[in-house]
Amino acid sequence: MANPSQLGFQDASSPIMEELVEFHDHALMVALAICSLVLYLLALMLMEKLSSNTVDAQEIELIWTILPAIVLIMLALPSLQILYMMDEINEPDLTLKAIGHQWYWTYEYTDFKDLTFDSYMIPTSDLPLGHFRLLEVDHRVVIPMESPIRIIVTANDVLHAWAIPALGVKTDAIPGRLNQTSFITTRPGIFYGQCSEICGANHSYMPIVVESTPLAHFEHWSSLMTS
Repeated sequence: MANPSQLGFQDASSPIMEELVEFHDHALMVALAICSLVLYLLALMLMEKLSSNTVDAQEIELIWTILPAIVLIMLALPSLQILYMMDEINEPDLTLKAIGHQWYWTYEYTDFKDLTFDSYMIPTSDLPLGHFRLLEVDHRVVIPMESPIRIIVTANDVLHAWAIPALGVKTDAIPGRLNQTSFITTRPGIFYGQCSEICGANHSYMPIVVESTPLAHFEHWSSLMTS
């Protein structure tokens, strides 16, 4: 959960989000090195007298042509690796279908015979003490921790987007199309997200809550929901 005045990312709770945070830090260090070099050269040119040797120097031209290419490769390779990792879906333990509506979500656990429910935001007037306003829902998505989860996302009316920042998941919900992604939660907890596609007047009132629990608790919850 993000804190007020927080500048960085939320704590990563999935391997993909950990990779995204590491790539973000890597890209920032590259940008810092470039800015430091440019500032140093600007200061040097302002303080030193210009020499004719720097005007027609093929070695320098070769260096400032090759260096940007090397920097781009340093950024492109880890970025492509993460993109391929995000598209990998290998034998999930649980498949979940999320259907976006104006303005709530419907969830179907396709591995169970009859486990479907709607998830609405709890109005502020009915919100229990200590819960988050505009983020809490009446039915949470419960999943087992440390298990590969595949989620299939679609919409029933307009464009939506199913996004959980702490898990590094953001998938568009498009009417008439099925998009899928996968994730693994590395620890138990409650993770909050919101629809990330402008979908109408109540766009900001369709939150997403994922509760990661141990497998035994998930089995107990699923037995209660299907009984």
